[in-house]
Amino acid sequence: MATIEEKARAVREDLADREGVLVAFSGGVDSSVVAALAHDALGDDAVACTAKSETLPEAELADAKRVADEIGVRHEIVSFSELDDPDFVVNGDDRCYHCRTMRLGKMFETADELGIPVVCDGTNASDADGGHRPGLQAVEELDAYSPLLAHDIDKDEVRELADDYDLSVADKPSMACLSSRIPTGLEVTEEKLSRVEQAEELVRQWGFSQFRVRDHDGLARIEVGRDELDAALNEDFVAAARERLTDIGFDHVTLDLHGYRTGSVSPEGDESEADTGEATAEGGDDGDEPLVEDVFSSEYPTAE
Repeated sequence: MATIEEKARAVREDLADREGVLVAFSGGVDSSVVAALAHDALGDDAVACTAKSETLPEAELADAKRVADEIGVRHEIVSFSELDDPDFVVNGDDRCYHCRTMRLGKMFETADELGIPVVCDGTNASDADGGHRPGLQAVEELDAYSPLLAHDIDKDEVRELADDYDLSVADKPSMACLSSRIPTGLEVTEEKLSRVEQAEELVRQWGFSQFRVRDHDGLARIEVGRDELDAALNEDFVAAARERLTDIGFDHVTLDLHGYRTGSVSPEGDESEADTGEATAEGGDDGDEPLVEDVFSSEYPTAE
């Protein structure tokens, strides 16, 4: 079996044979590793491209810019709107297929404008292990190239390579598309996406590491990692969450006592959380440090 060093070398040699590549770049660990390998192999002939839309949190766009600077790769930002596609808006089981088709389609348009022959994404070997992942169908139909998958590099190996490149996202939980917070069958709207983004930014500021705020047509269901449930049950957090999330547009605010579960509002537990050019989440910190440290040592930023 090939070592991770041998696999990485094979990817670089593979990409070096191309006349240029455009990497669908979310700034998550998978697409960042592909961008780093491509930059190593091709230098200025490698371009990282991030597609900005309503489903991409501003914080993730800022991260993508920062990580592209870390790598030293040329970074392009293009814009589109999933909400222009009624098949996406109705939020059926195939929502991710329509999202990925539009997003990758924008990548191919940009690559064509730049004279770049190959579009790469960050699908890795772990993503192809099964489950409900309609987004991967779009990757196959549009013929995007997935070098991590082609060279059998799984998620653990991706993180190892990110460490080797000293990337700041090596241990970052990836961020699934904001539309994954809206239960299948409920229409995706700009209003829902906006209040979910605002709510999750608040939860992040309050010190939580692994979480989601699900939008059930105006009812906010907060999920946090099981290691963080005790912190979420604190009376101060309960009061702050209820007040602030109501202020940003939710009618009711609840805490899910099951804790964080990937894709808990999507078919077969899928959240399309491979960060392969769509905004994408995996588990939290495995280290010995607590996930929430001194989260209640200061007053929550509640409204007056």
